[in-house]
Amino acid sequence: MLNRRALALSALSVALLAGCAKEQAPAVDYTLLDGSKVTSQQWAGKVMLVNFWATSCATCVKEMPQIVATHDKFKSRGFDTLAVAMSYDPPAFVARFAETRKLPFGVAIDNTGSVANAFGPVQMTPTTLLINKRGEIVKRYVGEPDFAALHGLIEKLLAEA
Repeated sequence: MLNRRALALSALSVALLAGCAKEQAPAVDYTLLDGSKVTSQQWAGKVMLVNFWATSCATCVKEMPQIVATHDKFKSRGFDTLAVAMSYDPPAFVARFAETRKLPFGVAIDNTGSVANAFGPVQMTPTTLLINKRGEIVKRYVGEPDFAALHGLIEKLLAEA
């Protein structure tokens, strides 16, 4: 009898967890390197990759070509990328990095740390978040993601209504 109850409770807890709402991405406003003002409300209906990084972070620099390749692979299908430079990163370094690497997506400098704080707070770089079309955080990576698995998840999210 006890095993049956334990099994029933286990099944119930799995069902309840499966129905739990995902964490909503916070509403944030930010300024891109080109000076344009943007809000996360503009992400509605897109799958977004938000990457918190720094020019002084070796892993961030190493993974950036794969972030670019991911952006290029999916951008025509409702996918976008935002690279958020941490508040301690000198703006001139960020601008030079974005220019020399020809980053094809928005790059924001989080001067006050408000964007990083809204998302966690984010303290480790790289930290990358994948957000679905409904504005829910689907996955949070601390460190370099497994890009093959990330691409599979992006495909799945892009296929959702």
